[in-house]
Amino acid sequence: MTTFDVAVIGAGIVGSAIARDLAGHHLSVALIEARDDVGDGTSKANTAILHTGFDAKPGTLESAMVARGYRLLSDYAVPTGIPIERTGAVLVAWDAEQLEVLPALRDKAEANGYQACELIDAATVYTMLPHLGPGALGGMTVPDESIICTWTVNLALATDAVNRGATLLTGRRVQGVQTGPEATTLRTDAGPVTARWVVNAAGLGADLVDGLFGHSRFTVTPRRGELIVYDKLARRLVDKIVLPVPTAVGKGVLVSPTIYGNVMLGPTAEDLEDRTATGTTQSGFDFLLDKGRALMPRLLDEEITATYAGLRASIDHGDYLIEADPAQRYLLVGGIRSTGLTAGMAIAEHVRGQLESAGCAMTARSDLPDPPRMPNLGEAFPRPYEEGGRIVCFCERVTEGEIRDACGSTIPPAALDGLRRRTRVMNGRCQGFYCGAEVQELFDRRPR
Repeated sequence: MTTFDVAVIGAGIVGSAIARDLAGHHLSVALIEARDDVGDGTSKANTAILHTGFDAKPGTLESAMVARGYRLLSDYAVPTGIPIERTGAVLVAWDAEQLEVLPALRDKAEANGYQACELIDAATVYTMLPHLGPGALGGMTVPDESIICTWTVNLALATDAVNRGATLLTGRRVQGVQTGPEATTLRTDAGPVTARWVVNAAGLGADLVDGLFGHSRFTVTPRRGELIVYDKLARRLVDKIVLPVPTAVGKGVLVSPTIYGNVMLGPTAEDLEDRTATGTTQSGFDFLLDKGRALMPRLLDEEITATYAGLRASIDHGDYLIEADPAQRYLLVGGIRSTGLTAGMAIAEHVRGQLESAGCAMTARSDLPDPPRMPNLGEAFPRPYEEGGRIVCFCERVTEGEIRDACGSTIPPAALDGLRRRTRVMNGRCQGFYCGAEVQELFDRRPR
C-alpha cells in the first residue's frame, strides 16, 4: 500500500488549493474527495464574487487570508484563463441606521488595508445604478469587488495539483481514522488511504472528521443560501454588484451580474441540521422576490433561468479555524465559509507554513509544469464557439468539441452536472430541454 506524505481531505476550492501548493514541493500528495467529482459540494454553489475583504473583521486570520488571496487568485487567473470581470460594487443604505453605519464600514475597510472605498450620496447611487428601486439614502463604493467563475477556479487548482503529481481519489468518504507512530490510515468507503500527515479541509464535514481524530473544537451548522438566476436579457439592468449593509448573519441579499452573462438575486441565510439539504423552497423564493421587488423592481419583470441552493459551513467560531496537531501529524482547516473562494490560495500558503512548523519537511521543486490553461466560460471574453465548431447547446453556445475536450481532460466529469460546470452546457434558458438527449449521448460515448 502506498503511504503518501500528505493526504488532503476535501477537493473543494480550499482543499484543491492546498493540494496544489503542497505538490509544488518534494511531497507525495493525495487529494481525497467524498463525492465523485471535484468542486461538487459547497464550492459549486455560491455567489461567485472575488472579495476585497473590505468588510472582514480587522486583525482576523480571515481578513489576512482574503486580502492575500485576492491578489494571488487575480494573478493566477492570468495564465490559467479563469474569467474575472472587474465590475466593482456599491453598498446601498436603505434607512437612516444603515446610512450611519457606512463611515464605520469605510474605516473597517481601511483597517483591512483596502483604501478605495468612497461614501456617495443618493444621487450618485442612482447615477451608478439607474434601475435601483426607490428609497436609497446613500452608499459606499467598493471598486475592486469582482465576479468570477467559481467552477473554473476549483477545476484549475485541482488540475494543477494533479499535473504536479498529486493523486486524486474521488468517491472516498472518510469514515474512520487509525493513527500510528509513523502514519495515519484513513478508512474510506472505497478502501484505506495511508499518509504521514493529514489535512482536514472537508468543509461541511470538517467537524465530523475532526471528531475522528478525537477533537470536539467546533460544530458546523449548514447555512442554506438560495438564489434566483435571471435570463441574460436582464444584464442590461445591472453592471455592478449591489450589496446590502452586512449583518451578523451574513452579507445579506444582493443583486449581481454573473460571469456567464446572467443576473443573480440572493442568497437567503437559513441555518439547518441536514448537511444535504440543497433543495430550494417556496418560502426562500418568496423572501428573495420580496427583497428583489425593493432592490430592483424591473428585475422581477425578467425571466428566471434557474434557481439553486448551496450550503455554507458556518461554525460557532468568529474566525477561520486553522490549527495543527504535531503529535497526530494532523491539521484542521475549518469554518472557511463563502470567503474561501477568494482566500483559498492564501489559505494554502498558510497551511504549508503551519505544516512546516509542525515538523513536515518542505523542499520546493524546481521542475513544476506550467499552470493549466482552462476553457473560458465567461460571457465577456472570447468563447470557443466563435472559432467554429458544431453548437450542441444553443442557449449557452456550447460546441461538440468543448464537450469532447471536457470528457477527455485531466479531471473529466463524472456526471452531467460536472460537464455543465466545465462547459456551461444545459445551463441556459431551457435547462437542457433542447440539447439534453444529445449531450447525454455524447457523454455516454466519452472515453472510459
